[in-house]
Amino acid sequence: MSKKIAIVFGGTRGIGAATVKALAETGFDVAYTYVSTPPEDLPTGGENIKAYKADVRDPDQVAKVFANVEADFGAAPDCVVANAGINVPPAPVGQFDADNFRRLVEVNIVGAFNVLHEAAQKVADGGTIIGLTTSMVRIAVPGGGPYTASKAAVESLIRSMSKELAPRGVRVNAVAPGPVDTDLFRSGKDEAAVARSAGMSPFNRVGEAEEVANVIAFIASDKASWVHGQIVQPNGGMV
Repeated sequence: MSKKIAIVFGGTRGIGAATVKALAETGFDVAYTYVSTPPEDLPTGGENIKAYKADVRDPDQVAKVFANVEADFGAAPDCVVANAGINVPPAPVGQFDADNFRRLVEVNIVGAFNVLHEAAQKVADGGTIIGLTTSMVRIAVPGGGPYTASKAAVESLIRSMSKELAPRGVRVNAVAPGPVDTDLFRSGKDEAAVARSAGMSPFNRVGEAEEVANVIAFIASDKASWVHGQIVQPNGGMV
């Protein structure tokens, strides 16, 4: 019996890189994408792990990844993880930079739509699609509105897809972490800001990328066969 195949869009750092490792460790052949230069420290596994260049803002590049993965691995993907995303400096809506908002929309909404659009067509029957969002959608934080709005849009897509793809046995869920200690999270934050984020959990810490990746790997597995249409929140009790 051939191994299952997973594609992780945005798999070069943080949660994405940890997800590549977690899925490989649980038995998947894994394809992952990068935007410009593949990192040197991600695992390589010969025929079992492959990297593909793609800008998720371009639907043709996203479609090409699916075509190349099927050609290289010999089958359609069983799991697609839509993780590629960005953040920008927070600011109140009234002072938010319009260009930064457009960047959020183009990557976090349009990019996620491009991945989910192809995944809906190309994932194998009985497979699973997982979108990465954020628990911050459910907490109103000054300055965080534009970013959380971009992730709320992804959750809306995920919920609709869960109804649309159920006849094919495809499970569709979102994973919405709380603050996680990644380069993306720490960008622009001093230690006081990190401490404030840690204080949002009763455990008084931020999460680790591996803790979120393990949740993703579980949802991708047959052990989560009854998990569908959910927004799963690994956030240390933040909300």
